[in-house]
Amino acid sequence: MEQRTIVLVGLNHRTAPVEVRERVAFANGRIEPALRGLLTLPGVLEAAIMSTCNRVEVIACGADVETMGGVLPAFLAREHGLDEPVLTGHLYTHADREAVRHLFRVAASLDSMVVGEPQILGQLKEQYALAASVGASGRVLHRCFHKSFAVAKRVRTETGIAEKAVSVGSAAVELARGIFDRLEDKTAMLIGAGAMGELTARQLLAQGVGSVLVVNRTYERAMDVARELGGMPVPFERLPRYLPLADLVIGTASGDEFLLTPALVDEAMRERRRRPMLFVDLAVPRGFDPGVNAVDDVYLFDIDDLEGVIADNKGARAREAVKAETIIDAEVDAFWRWFTSLDVVPTIVALRDKVEAIRQREVARGLAACADADPRLPEVLERVTSAIVNKILHGPLTALRRHEAQASEAFFVEAARRLFRLGGDPDDGEE
Repeated sequence: MEQRTIVLVGLNHRTAPVEVRERVAFANGRIEPALRGLLTLPGVLEAAIMSTCNRVEVIACGADVETMGGVLPAFLAREHGLDEPVLTGHLYTHADREAVRHLFRVAASLDSMVVGEPQILGQLKEQYALAASVGASGRVLHRCFHKSFAVAKRVRTETGIAEKAVSVGSAAVELARGIFDRLEDKTAMLIGAGAMGELTARQLLAQGVGSVLVVNRTYERAMDVARELGGMPVPFERLPRYLPLADLVIGTASGDEFLLTPALVDEAMRERRRRPMLFVDLAVPRGFDPGVNAVDDVYLFDIDDLEGVIADNKGARAREAVKAETIIDAEVDAFWRWFTSLDVVPTIVALRDKVEAIRQREVARGLAACADADPRLPEVLERVTSAIVNKILHGPLTALRRHEAQASEAFFVEAARRLFRLGGDPDDGEE
């Protein structure tokens, strides 16, 4: 039986800077031919490639760890026209159970730059589908990846790892959801067309905010950003007139004087008939007068407030990650029991078949030598020899089953195959 092992080689945001990661990233259309190339490497029977902005990894199933651990780093370098030393010090290698554990952690977003982010699972599914479409994945990786998807679902269902905001945009969304019953009928106003404000507006839109107004000192820039967001540009000088329309106000602009004052906000609130407003001031120095927070039914948060929310939530996610690791431990054990049974079951079958063949041959020889024997002899020999075989095999088969999925399993499988000569050696000494 051909030996199988699982090896994962790669680099990520912790082991390599972006200037290294971008040199080994697989652009669109390059993964499929690379997968076909992987299958030509010595010892590689199955393979898949994971390539995102934060990681490039190759996972393969095939021959021994030493063989694949040598050819996979060389493959990554060669595919991108690099000398291997360029990647030395940035690559990590995980074998067998640790390779499976790593894949499960990646799928569950425990190995991401932002723990709990959901994008990695979708990317993993797409890139596994590519491996399947070109025939690079087989029985082992098929089960391994699909199990990783199930693990990710369990982690999201049974822990709160993805519930807490850990970015400025997601923190703003969390604050909005805490103030408003629903976002679908709400209007957001972006004051200043900076990158952070635009990203926050995008996240609010992604969470269902109904519309966006974009205010900027340069009206052309307001038009450009509004076009990208599907919103409406507002001339800077008309800010007071449009302010009452906004339920959420995100500020990234500041100046010599505050852009929003308590008096201006109070006037807007009267026109809104005191319907609540949320202000998120991301500018440094601040663009909104802190006194705005004293206006009834107005909620003002600045960048420090959001960073406090983010810090608290990172701690909460870390606590949930501990629960997630427990789930992953159990799922790795379950997968490994299946994987190692791929060797145990054929060994048990081969051992039974070999011993049974010997038994039948020897019974036939004995009966041939006793042509005039009691007619009950065949039945007696059949019963007695079957009992002897079952008693002899009981110990070895019990040991194989007991040690299945344990570290000693490989030793017992190899010992059984050697002791009973199950490797197909024609000179097995049975004659």
